[in-house]
Amino acid sequence: MKIYNTLTKQKDEFVPLVPGKVSMYVCGPTVYNFIHIGNARPMIVFDTVRRYMEHKGYEVNYVSNFTDVDDKIIAKAIEEGVSAQEISERYIAECKKDMEGMNVKPATVHPKATEEIPGMIRMIGDLIEKGFAYDVNGTVYFRTRKFKEYGKLSHKNLDDLRSGNRSLLVTGEDQKEDPLDFVLWKPKKEGEPSWPSPWGDGRPGWHIECSVMAKHYLGEEIDIHAGGEDLVFPHHENEIAQSECCNGKPFSRYWMHNAFLNIDNRKMSKSLGNFFTVREISEKYDLQVLRMFMLSAHYRSPLNFSAELMEASKNSLERIVNAVSNLKHLAEAGAEGEMTPEEQKLLEELASYETKFDEAMDDDFNTADALAAIFEMVRFANTHAGEGCTKAFAQAVREKIAELSGVLGLIVEKEEEMLAEDIEKMIQERQAARKARDFKKADAIRDELLRRGIILEDTREGVKWKKA
Repeated sequence: MKIYNTLTKQKDEFVPLVPGKVSMYVCGPTVYNFIHIGNARPMIVFDTVRRYMEHKGYEVNYVSNFTDVDDKIIAKAIEEGVSAQEISERYIAECKKDMEGMNVKPATVHPKATEEIPGMIRMIGDLIEKGFAYDVNGTVYFRTRKFKEYGKLSHKNLDDLRSGNRSLLVTGEDQKEDPLDFVLWKPKKEGEPSWPSPWGDGRPGWHIECSVMAKHYLGEEIDIHAGGEDLVFPHHENEIAQSECCNGKPFSRYWMHNAFLNIDNRKMSKSLGNFFTVREISEKYDLQVLRMFMLSAHYRSPLNFSAELMEASKNSLERIVNAVSNLKHLAEAGAEGEMTPEEQKLLEELASYETKFDEAMDDDFNTADALAAIFEMVRFANTHAGEGCTKAFAQAVREKIAELSGVLGLIVEKEEEMLAEDIEKMIQERQAARKARDFKKADAIRDELLRRGIILEDTREGVKWKKA
């Protein structure tokens, strides 16, 4: 298996630190609002990497954090007149709902930054003791130039950053030893959450959070660190500097980064009015369609989101779902007994498509080519599995297509469609729960209907529903 490593700028053979085990850290979202489809790309991509690793027999310790203390969270809390914790807990819960809809598996651990403050204080203390950090009136900075390898991930030169990119410099440079030094701990501001530390009450800088959470749950040296390409500099570069100076060993062996997502060939932004949350997408499509769309291109290629491409992804997913459904019907109606010699020979052809799937995924997780192999299986099924085939043959083909689709996190075995009267009954239960102010139960009913492909819309005329 080869992985493109941002650190080496080439595809490197994957060799885990511990045979049979993979330690993987993926930077998670800052939780101050619903996640947007840009957040969804790394979630889906690296969940798929994890699933394939598990398919290959690895035991994967997958850690993905929630940044639950941040300027944006604090601003949202002030705007609503509630605590920062209330904002972060609300949107962690909403994020988990969206992840479930996209069939993103829960991480082995989902650490929250605010629960790891003691470890951050310890690491900052170690860096000060070793001469890599210093305190100025309660703000602790990292001495960037003292880490001789700074820039090795982003392939940036410190002097070039100093002279040509003032926008990359961290603010407050008047009290720093060097304008490129970055913050590890910042002093308390009025109305903001804070924690006691040897340097005064305050809160951690963003970069130190991930270094500490990775170390706590995965160890001082890990196999894979991943995230969006926007995190390469300065976030991941700073993580390397802190971790390697503190621990005295390489931080991560493989660095994986997904490319950006554009909307109709333009960068996604609220000012352009082309900003979409995953929740908004779920009102138009089953989120399995969004997953299919995300996997239709290689994760290191820029991906363009558009209504046309989502429709194409919906049709593509339906082709697989329909083939699996047809095979299920054939398996139920098929002849009992062993496969015919012709069918056994055909299964050898089916195995060749599985080999293509594995070859694609072993080559830096090329999900586009892996999907192409699944579509070859679908064509194979539509050509060779028909009335008169044995139950065993139809079942074997169905299981293989479903298995490989599942490796990509695609659910292709349809649940029985809900009857209209069952939907109406659940809507009435939800209305009764809302009347009783049991909003947790009401939300659970809505989520269950959404999971089964039914979208609710609360209108003045009452609750309307439609199929996703």
